[in-house]
Amino acid sequence: MNYYELAIIGSYLDNLTYESEFECELLSEVIVPFGKQNKPHRAIILKELSKPNFMTKAIVEKTGCVLSKTQFELACFISYYYTCKLGFVLASFELLKPYETHAFNPLKSVSLSPLQSKAYDFLQAQSSSLLFADTGSGKTEIYIKLIEKYMQKGEQALLLMPEISLTPQMQKRLSVYFEDKFIMWHSKISKKKKDEALKALQNGEILLVAGARSALNLPFHKLGLIIVDEEHDNSYKANNKPYINARDLAVFLGQKHNIQVLLGSATPSLTSFYKQKHFRLKGTFYESEKEFIFDESDLGLSSLVLRELKTSLRAKKQAVIFLPSRANFRQVQCKNCGERIKCPFCSIAMSMYKNKNLLKCHYCSFVKPIDQSCPHCKGVMLEASKIGTAELCEQLKQALSEFSPNIAQFDRDKITSMTKLNAILKDFNEQKIDILVGTSMLAKGHDYHSVDLSVILGLDEFLFRPNYKASEECLALAMQVAGRAGRKGKARVLIQSKQKAFFQTYIKDYDQFLQDELENRKNLYPPFKRLLRLVIEHKEQRKAKELCEFLAREFKKLKSAELIGFGSCAIELINAKWRFYLLLRSHTHTNLIKIAQFAQQYKEVSADIDPNDFS
Repeated sequence: MNYYELAIIGSYLDNLTYESEFECELLSEVIVPFGKQNKPHRAIILKELSKPNFMTKAIVEKTGCVLSKTQFELACFISYYYTCKLGFVLASFELLKPYETHAFNPLKSVSLSPLQSKAYDFLQAQSSSLLFADTGSGKTEIYIKLIEKYMQKGEQALLLMPEISLTPQMQKRLSVYFEDKFIMWHSKISKKKKDEALKALQNGEILLVAGARSALNLPFHKLGLIIVDEEHDNSYKANNKPYINARDLAVFLGQKHNIQVLLGSATPSLTSFYKQKHFRLKGTFYESEKEFIFDESDLGLSSLVLRELKTSLRAKKQAVIFLPSRANFRQVQCKNCGERIKCPFCSIAMSMYKNKNLLKCHYCSFVKPIDQSCPHCKGVMLEASKIGTAELCEQLKQALSEFSPNIAQFDRDKITSMTKLNAILKDFNEQKIDILVGTSMLAKGHDYHSVDLSVILGLDEFLFRPNYKASEECLALAMQVAGRAGRKGKARVLIQSKQKAFFQTYIKDYDQFLQDELENRKNLYPPFKRLLRLVIEHKEQRKAKELCEFLAREFKKLKSAELIGFGSCAIELINAKWRFYLLLRSHTHTNLIKIAQFAQQYKEVSADIDPNDFS
């Protein structure tokens, strides 16, 4: 009889011991009886054991699939660094039988300009680097040139992108060079498409994967290159367990397995700028010229905003308008007592949808009819405030009625599938839509060649969030939205903000912002220090608070880390659970991982190392 230690895929338990009458290869996938009802479950063989002094269940069968050595080391690192069980981590990994790949020579090779060639020569000489490239400067062509190099050697390449950028437009662009030797991989593709993609990978036909962060977990045979496009984007950081950052994991894989890693962005994160060797690619591929206009009015359709929109419509050009909030209004407030109508399960104001006559919580999705009176004082003078994308679309139709413009809403309320995303982008590129109104989805690298106006509204609240990265993320968002206009020719960017001095100083000089922000963060925040955020969630407020205060007392005794804050979370109630936090700082991640491991012996605690979210 053989005995093995197994990781149960998808389970938050420690590894378990099973017996087998047949020999099993390490890292191979097997089927085992699991749980009280002994249901068949997938598991991974981790190591062989001597006979234990307790009863064991028997392995049922081998599937023939294996976890590659690279996948195993990545999963182990995620389990260690993000402090969660190995079996739980493995749930996001795809397994295949061993396969081979073959060299591929693209029929068409990309041509680079002299400056792009200089960037290419610099980047290919680095094991890990950053391409700091202005919007429209042609960084995608450099990516393609690098991918060609590895394909010709029979090595695979991974092009990571924010999920919303994985459009038919990108697929078409890649197919020009790589024919059918690549697959697209993201959460919105159907199971059938995923099975087809895995089959093509298994057959050794695929040398390029263009995908969202989950593509990092695919079973590559010979991965030679990882490109992380828009590396600053927060979508690379998971907002649930395990709280991975795919960009950081790409860098880890590169160091561990001699894989070339290239990070790219027009607005790179301060951490990547500080840590990576970089090439600065300035200018635009096409002739382009931008004028920046500042509007210090209150949030909404000011006369200046309307004037600029009318100018674009008269010229038969298109416009994009950014707004942070969805729905008609982000909150409904009582004019009598000042209270906002909040979700009964979350300490957050409910958003108003006029056409559906409902209020909706954007955290737990609870909905209810719009109140006719204040739930607190019974006053009937209710006022909707903080305009959202849906309301702005309605106001634009009225204000611009003389032009009868086609106005489309571009946010998560409307874009609920890849089909809808692709349809609206197709219509916009074919100029069937005159004005596109959306949230941060607008900034995600889509090419709009007939847009001569970008309007940016409501960014001030981003700038003053309680987050050490607030100014970095706010400026990056503004510059990314601004970059949607003037890909060719002249364009205007209108920024409505009370913080004109900040945007005027940096909107055309991200390089200077990075230098100034490095000075602001020294000895306090990343990239100079590491952070750990612990969140306690409990249905009883008292118990959550007591655990928070107990952990705070323990952590104040530490010399290896500094407790820099604790108490109620900014959003203290979500899904009927009270939330408290502790924020710790240290010069090294090892100290913080030990703290996370200690704290998570309490089931109410979750640990997020290198956090982005502080709500």
